[in-house]
Amino acid sequence: MESSLEEVINEWHARVNAGDPQRSATAVGDPVVVLGPKGAGPITPAQFADWVERSGIKLTPRSWHPISERLMVVEEDATWPESAKPTRVATVYRASDGKVTAALRLPDLKAALELAYICREMAATE
Repeated sequence: MESSLEEVINEWHARVNAGDPQRSATAVGDPVVVLGPKGAGPITPAQFADWVERSGIKLTPRSWHPISERLMVVEEDATWPESAKPTRVATVYRASDGKVTAALRLPDLKAALELAYICREMAATE
């Protein structure tokens, strides 16, 4: 039985927030498409795990915005080891076969929702 999109994203958060590279690598597809302040593109699960360990990021979900069966935008509070206080961000998640296959982090909810709607429309016209 395939997990629901929200369950997959919750598990992704649990694994990333634990900071365990091996667990983080199993939460994502091969490849996983990422977007963040330092770049964008497909990376391997091992590269994703390296990023989780190196960044020390923790993401606390604040609001959920379903876009389609495979797309969800989650507004989150992000913290890093050097953070004095959380930074509000929003991430477009795509999932397939029980794994996150895209995590596109944007600076705010409006930008993430706009990107998610574009992604949904592009997929619908393939």
